[in-house]
Amino acid sequence: MTPVIFVLLALQSAAFVQDDSKNRPVSKVITLLNDMVAQLEKEAKEDSDVNDEMTCWCETNDKAKTTAIADGESTIAELTAAIQSYTAQSAKLNTEIENLESEVAANSDALSKATAVREKELAGFNAEEKSSLSTIASLKGAVGALAKHHDAAFLQSESAQETMDYITVVSNLKHALHKESNVIARMLTKKERQTVYAFVQSPDDFLDTGLNAQKPKSALLQAAPSAEIFGVLKQMKEGFETNLAASQSEEMNAQAEYEGVKAGKEKEMAAGQAQIDTKTGVLADTDMKNAESKKMLAETRATLAADTSYLANLKEQCAIFAKEYAERTATRQLETTAVSKALAFLSSDEAQDLVSRTFSFIQQRSESKSAHRRNKVVDALSRVALQFKDPRISTLAIQARLDAFTKVKASIDDMISTLAKEQEEEVQFKDFCVDEITKNEKETQVKEQKKGALEEKIGDLTEYIDKMDKLIKELQAKIADLQIQLKRAGEDREMANSLFQTTVADQRATQKLLEGALNILKGFYEKASLVQTHKKASKQEPAGPPPPPGLHVPHRDNSVSGGVMGMIQLIIDDAKAMEGDAVKAEESAQIAYESFVTETNAAIDTATKESITAAENKAKAEGEKSETEQARDGVVSEIMALIGENGDLHKSCDYTLKNFDLRQAGRQSEMEALKQALSILSGASFSAFLQHH
Repeated sequence: MTPVIFVLLALQSAAFVQDDSKNRPVSKVITLLNDMVAQLEKEAKEDSDVNDEMTCWCETNDKAKTTAIADGESTIAELTAAIQSYTAQSAKLNTEIENLESEVAANSDALSKATAVREKELAGFNAEEKSSLSTIASLKGAVGALAKHHDAAFLQSESAQETMDYITVVSNLKHALHKESNVIARMLTKKERQTVYAFVQSPDDFLDTGLNAQKPKSALLQAAPSAEIFGVLKQMKEGFETNLAASQSEEMNAQAEYEGVKAGKEKEMAAGQAQIDTKTGVLADTDMKNAESKKMLAETRATLAADTSYLANLKEQCAIFAKEYAERTATRQLETTAVSKALAFLSSDEAQDLVSRTFSFIQQRSESKSAHRRNKVVDALSRVALQFKDPRISTLAIQARLDAFTKVKASIDDMISTLAKEQEEEVQFKDFCVDEITKNEKETQVKEQKKGALEEKIGDLTEYIDKMDKLIKELQAKIADLQIQLKRAGEDREMANSLFQTTVADQRATQKLLEGALNILKGFYEKASLVQTHKKASKQEPAGPPPPPGLHVPHRDNSVSGGVMGMIQLIIDDAKAMEGDAVKAEESAQIAYESFVTETNAAIDTATKESITAAENKAKAEGEKSETEQARDGVVSEIMALIGENGDLHKSCDYTLKNFDLRQAGRQSEMEALKQALSILSGASFSAFLQHH
């Protein structure tokens, strides 16, 4: 039914009420029905607006979350692939580091074993050398003593002390022979060993002392085998000296070989350790990136799960809302149709006749006291409904006219209870609104302060990151400049060395060439000088026929050749001096270049380490900044949620808070009016009710 029809029905109802005062209850019902139609139309309009907003919200969030879920799944796939790559790289680096550590440990163990062997060999050599030196000393003493005893003058003047010294030398030799028995067995024949052992056992038999003292000196020297033992001992001394020299040579070779092995192992260990350090740094960076990727993956999965759950709930809520909206629309349409049919029926001629008959019957019974009181109650309720614009009281007025007082009183009691309950609920709702708004504003203030602190920290970190980035660029520029300088120095050194080689080669070639020329000149002029001298000596006897007549050869003094050869020699000397100066200059330049390379490489290493440290600090600050920004974004989200919650609170609470006192007073007055009506129905004075209003 269109709004025009409702208006016509309302006009018809109004006309009907004006024409027949007896039909006033029916006209009120028609008015009430018209109000219901207007209310239904208003509710339909409001419900349609809410549905449009809800539909827009559903479509917008559905699209946004669907996109976010797709992006999250893509990000998860990328992070998963990155984590697998980092994990594989980490495992590879760990294996390589373990292998390098094993190699370094093996080289270290090999070096330790070689060192132990070398120390053992050195200890053996030292002991052997000491023993050999002691034996050689004993042999020298014995040979010296025997040499003295070969001297007849010594034999005549030998003192007892010298004899005792000789015996001591022989005793030391005996001890040395016992200690070096194995060496002596290889060094001497059996007969020679017997002679030596006989000498150390009975040294007196080889001298003119002791039992041989009474023999003549010449006979003793002839009979004693001192000459033989002297030769054997000298041979032994020379043999031990030869063996000692060989052992010392072997020791020097062994030490040199050990030093070579040690240098090689230490170089291999240093190279292995350098690779370990490099790969350890790469491993740490890889593990850090892997951990960050895992953290991002967990966060992305959590966000994806939240978005997926939100989208599912969104679809469910939107579907429920759409279904409920359709149900409400259908129910409202049925209700509107029913109300419209009721209006049409009440406005028909049959309804007017029926109402006339009904009220004629009621008129006949209105003389009773209860009917009179009912009419007063109906009028009073109608005025109250008009004053407070409450359709529920209008309904009570109709019920009071049509129903028994018992039902009306019960309805009034129910309405009073409802109004009291509404009064109490409104007080509770007001308290809730005040508490929640205050709490929301406090939480918002706290979050704003936290947001400010986080943004300040982000600013500090941004400034620090910029500072590190600037430092890294400066260090990289410095490293690049140093490398360029190093490259240029190398190129200059190479050019200078090439020039040196050319200069030396030129000077040496000059010397060789000039020396050849000088030798030729010397040979020629020396020969010419001899010929000239010979010509002067045999001037009167020509060696051949004279020159042909008419040909005159000018005389050339050979003294000029001396100046030319002197000049050539001077040039040769200058070339040698220039060669020597070039060699010295090259040595100095090479030393200066090596010093420059060492210092520049040290500067590059220092700048590189500083750059790495700055990069690590920058990465750490960037990570901290990212975490702080995430925390800030979380706080901003919380603030936005609080703002939204605050808006919802104000949307639902502002009307109640602004009109609380007025609504409380109006509802209180409405309750008082209903209580007065109830008093009238219970037999109280109606005049008191009228005076109250």
